[in-house]
Amino acid sequence: MISKTEIADLLQRVSLFGPLDAAGRAAVADALRETKFDAGQSIFARGDPGAELYIVVKGRVRLSVLTADGKELSFAHAEAPSVFGELAVFDGRPRSADATAVGKVEALILSKVAFHKLLATTPAIAEAAIKFLSGRLRDADEQLEAIALHPIEGRLARFFLAAARQKDPTGKLDQVTLSLPISQSELALLVGASRPKVNAAIALLEAEGAITRKGQDVVCDVESLSALAGMD
Repeated sequence: MISKTEIADLLQRVSLFGPLDAAGRAAVADALRETKFDAGQSIFARGDPGAELYIVVKGRVRLSVLTADGKELSFAHAEAPSVFGELAVFDGRPRSADATAVGKVEALILSKVAFHKLLATTPAIAEAAIKFLSGRLRDADEQLEAIALHPIEGRLARFFLAAARQKDPTGKLDQVTLSLPISQSELALLVGASRPKVNAAIALLEAEGAITRKGQDVVCDVESLSALAGMD
């Protein structure tokens, strides 16, 4: 059971609801319900009707699509305090991707009905939603640019930078430690490259001092990653 204090702290760090004042976040908290998923469990599939959005509390969720030849293409991972599944709630259309729990996942659910009630009663949520969607569009543009224009080490640097910024949204830390319990094959899917190329790119990032691997943890040097990503 997640306490009200924990939910309030989490919502303050969620990009969609963080801009709200305490009263607004309290209104959202009252509309949330808890859920859990086991490792490998499907949360929803592409084409399913979308009736709720999710906020990750613990664990990691893989967002992916199947290609025409039946291969799975992972394009993002959602971890605390990420929101996923929001598009279907915003536009009422079917799910645009599959969502699968990578490990055990704890999440909060906000139903489409509850979300639209909040829009009607808490106007600040509409402004926060617009800013959130604008951020999603910018992220998508950057991801497409990275795949089209940057070598694999640049794409990988951008992946680690995005994860570091999610963990440290203030951007105040010079180094950010990430827990990365995924295989290099999974990482290769996320950055659009083969596993051997990802392995070589990781070695290059380590040699440049941009990352340091410690078991499943990766220590990211933000300045070095920015330079390699072409974003300094």
